[in-house]
Amino acid sequence: MSPIAALRRSLVSAARGNVAARGGVMKTLSPKAPVVAAAIPHLSSTSTFRSLSSSTMDTMETGTKMYMSLYPEGSTDGSLRLGNIVPDFSAETTHGPMESFHEWKKGKWAILFSHPADFTPVCTTEIGRLAMKYDELKSMDCLVATLSVDPVKSHTEWLRDVVAHCENQIKVEFPIIGDADRSISTAYGMIDPGTSDDQQLPLTIRAVFIINPENKLMLSLNYPACVGRNTDEIVRCVKALQLSYEKSIATPANWPENHADLPLKDGSRTDEFKGSVFLLPTVSPEEAKANYPDYHTCEVPSGIEYLRLVKSEDVEKK
Repeated sequence: MSPIAALRRSLVSAARGNVAARGGVMKTLSPKAPVVAAAIPHLSSTSTFRSLSSSTMDTMETGTKMYMSLYPEGSTDGSLRLGNIVPDFSAETTHGPMESFHEWKKGKWAILFSHPADFTPVCTTEIGRLAMKYDELKSMDCLVATLSVDPVKSHTEWLRDVVAHCENQIKVEFPIIGDADRSISTAYGMIDPGTSDDQQLPLTIRAVFIINPENKLMLSLNYPACVGRNTDEIVRCVKALQLSYEKSIATPANWPENHADLPLKDGSRTDEFKGSVFLLPTVSPEEAKANYPDYHTCEVPSGIEYLRLVKSEDVEKK
């Protein structure tokens, strides 16, 4: 058995083991959340993302479905990890009451974006920049909600400063959650309940949670209060996650600026694979050939055929 076949076999075995081990979803109660269920595109054009807005997982048996099954839906220690179903909660927001986060985002991708405090300099620029990206995210069928431990009244007053400071005079059209009792921040691991009462200013971290249509955590970013986030990178991550979810692929480092100069077997080099993506390692040779017949396997010294590239135009055709 080749090394790549052995790797694929071990991934498949692990996936089946995870599925078999799930006797149910572990539930944990939180003060505000009735139930906390503890339980991845060079396609950069807006029109292309509208075509993916149905948020349907790829049907390839050895693709996304199998790959996602490697991530447990729940944790044994209450920590929120990738693949876990995120905590549900109710909250007051600048758009009125949110009775259930899960119902608010039902069947959609969503970003939960926390900031340490209102009326602070970095947070003011972050909310402004996120507002500038909101139309693009909406076109990708991705909702946005932001949060801090300040009350809603503070958010509303502060938003006038956010809009005034942003050079494009934007509108903030997404809800900002008031988590004054810190229950949501605690459930999502943004604040330590054991020490927050002792802090003079109990700041949440700068966190980003990207959540798929099944309410599973697909990506999380944590930044300190002194470093602002790059909203272009957040949008890139949503594109990559949606593409992986829809097409059973994985995006390389620096995607979509990757593989701009690729060596070929005959010694020549090509730029035809710029922005290409990899097949997920779980994808079988049979399904790879059936779904992406023109995929290219990169040659490496090990001889293992695991770097299976698919051109962006071939991904669009699938």
